[in-house]
Amino acid sequence: MARKKSFHLTEGELPLMEVLWKKGRATVGDVVTALPADPPLAYSTVLTTLRILESKGYLRHTKEGRAFVYEPIIVQEEASRKALGYLVNRFFGGSCEQLVVNLLKEETISRAELRRIKKMIAESEQGEKK
Repeated sequence: MARKKSFHLTEGELPLMEVLWKKGRATVGDVVTALPADPPLAYSTVLTTLRILESKGYLRHTKEGRAFVYEPIIVQEEASRKALGYLVNRFFGGSCEQLVVNLLKEETISRAELRRIKKMIAESEQGEKK
């Protein structure tokens, strides 16, 4: 049976997107060079993955000379928000509260992080009152 098509970034796609977010635009060769060498990815694998990312709406390409130059059309923050929304819906029944409860129970959160989180909650509550 064929694998279900994912509109979210897969483990194999994310490193390529990270290269493009960092560089802004790049050829397939540029992406191959920027990726970690262990394990190495073949040029054809990177090309295929970039084409998949383009079909998902994450990238677009232009032709410059003989090379295709890829650039992201979704910023990293938007992709992160989409992934987080997917995570909340899939694993926490759409409940942000359950996500936060699980993070607080299972993860080690520093005092500095807790202070920043509390400040953001207070600011959010102030915004609701307006």
